[in-house]
Amino acid sequence: MTKPNIPARAEAIRERLARRYPVPRTELHWSSPWELLAATVLSAQCTDARVNQVTPHLFATWPDVEQMANAEVGEIEVVIRSTGFFRNKAKNLRAAAARIVETYGGQVPRTMEDMLTLPGVARKTANVVLSNAFGVQAGIAVDTHVRRISFRLGLTRETVPDRIERDLMKLFPQDDWGAVNHYLVLFGREVCTARKPACPVCELEDLCPKAGLDTKTATKRKPK
Repeated sequence: MTKPNIPARAEAIRERLARRYPVPRTELHWSSPWELLAATVLSAQCTDARVNQVTPHLFATWPDVEQMANAEVGEIEVVIRSTGFFRNKAKNLRAAAARIVETYGGQVPRTMEDMLTLPGVARKTANVVLSNAFGVQAGIAVDTHVRRISFRLGLTRETVPDRIERDLMKLFPQDDWGAVNHYLVLFGREVCTARKPACPVCELEDLCPKAGLDTKTATKRKPK
């Protein structure tokens, strides 16, 4: 049996998704690196739509990182409660803000090494902030959509986010790492959904080995 040319498949996938999403960007609303960091922390186990409903009040109450660093955790909890896991998120937001003020002069750090010292920040959040706020391509953020789509497309056999990220980083040009994250996230929301992937109308159908996918779950529903 001929071994699949995974790099060629990855490039074809990137080209097609680039045409589908010519201006890829996060759906979180933000106007500063700190706002993006806070919104990304809140987005864990929560939809971007819900986060976007919460952050206007959050940022109006504590407009910058210095004020967040001095906020009462209990008051933050009240504002972000609907995002889920609000106690840990509130604690991490305040602690991250305090570290940014005390260690980085009030500026969100611009390196992966420094980002990972912030409470509540792992590689996924760091990658989102570095790429979108600073144009720094340090890796590829792996969320539930990226994990699912990259496995189905046969781009990785790994299940651990850090290992999936390493596989994807080998397949795509570094300048495109941030865009690749957006491509896979958006595609996972609109077409290759978890329960009912729209295989019959998918522009990647001929490239997809459908790894781990029960094709009986595919639907003829058109993408949104």
